[in-house]
Amino acid sequence: MAERKSNWDDRLECAELSDIGMRRAINQDSKKILLASDEESWNDRGHFFMVADGMGAHAAGELASQLAVDGVAHLYFKYTELSPLEALRKAMVETNSEVHRRGQANTDFLNMGTTASALLLLPQGAIAGHIGDSRVYRLRGQRLEQLTRDHSLVWELKAAGHLTEGGDLAQTIPSNVITRSLGPSASVDVDFEGPWPIEVDDVFLLCSDGLTGKVEDEELASILSYLSPHDAASLLVDLANLRGGPDNITVILAKVVKPAMVTNSADTQAERRRAEKQRAAARPVVGVGVAVCLLIALILVITERFFHAVSATVLAFLVYLAGLLAAKRGDSRGVFAGGGKGRYGQGPYSKTSCPSRKAATDLLSKIAQNLRQCDPGETISLDWSRFDASCDSAANAEQAGRGDDAIRGYARAIRELMNQVRVAQNKNASDSAIEY
Repeated sequence: MAERKSNWDDRLECAELSDIGMRRAINQDSKKILLASDEESWNDRGHFFMVADGMGAHAAGELASQLAVDGVAHLYFKYTELSPLEALRKAMVETNSEVHRRGQANTDFLNMGTTASALLLLPQGAIAGHIGDSRVYRLRGQRLEQLTRDHSLVWELKAAGHLTEGGDLAQTIPSNVITRSLGPSASVDVDFEGPWPIEVDDVFLLCSDGLTGKVEDEELASILSYLSPHDAASLLVDLANLRGGPDNITVILAKVVKPAMVTNSADTQAERRRAEKQRAAARPVVGVGVAVCLLIALILVITERFFHAVSATVLAFLVYLAGLLAAKRGDSRGVFAGGGKGRYGQGPYSKTSCPSRKAATDLLSKIAQNLRQCDPGETISLDWSRFDASCDSAANAEQAGRGDDAIRGYARAIRELMNQVRVAQNKNASDSAIEY
């Protein structure tokens, strides 16, 4: 598994892991992390993270997701004349066109598509651009927040009030039916969220639904709160696999570890005021242009040059329209566009309280006990002694009041069990696309 730190300082601790799962023949997930190489790059483009979950037969999903992460990343850093958000928007729209073109050009790839969730960590805050049901979370203090909404049938029905948790209808609708994706259509509707202020110890999680389909938000909160990004990523993937691993699983974690990455509220307020000043300065210019055109039209009417008067009136309308478009474009270039609040989207869309250290220990203990009772079947022979030893060590640490050691002990037991399953099924790093 790849564990990264920025190559110019130690402000951020990152971990990434992509696994084929237990039932798939190929990994159709893709991911990308591009960290700023220096202070100038940080101020200009920030850090870039992306997860994509491809869809389509004949390896089409694998191609779609790879095109997505490569294309969006390349174009985002190419459009340096645009604001980060506008560059990300243009990158996702143009990448959609390329994925769609490749799908139309080959019958094997027809209608291929992919989810796409990108996260930018910038001096002005965190911004997410997303389509599909791959998610972006933020852990802050005692709360885990889902910053993006799922573009899925289940999510849309719940939002419309047509679906209740545990109801009969909820049991019949597949959870993996998405309503939007990158590639199948020539046009695309991407949602943006943020900017969200960044604080020390914030942990950002990007993941495909192979994780969230098997690991609950309460478990995510427990694991992210008390384990390092490297250990948390491994445990999350292993836990999803031990619960069946029906899909590919991809995880990216980024933890803020130094105050130098904290969003400066004074800077963000100054940028917001500057953007408003630019819009205010543009209004008189547009007004003067419209007034001049209308004055010319009036003079032409008085002189009975009616055709030219109509042309001048049309020109006044075009000047006014150009002013509106320019103002809209100016808004889109600013990180803090999106109305008076200076924010995009309606997130967070869910909030989960993080358990205490004792509750997190109990949760992992219960998970380990449930796994101990599972029957792996006749095809897999497991040595439970090492698993039991790790669980006993964790229980002893808990009794001694060493909560962190207890949590790490249960996590080690779960990882040990999954390692044995991999060996028994002849799965290795290349099968699972785990980076070392």
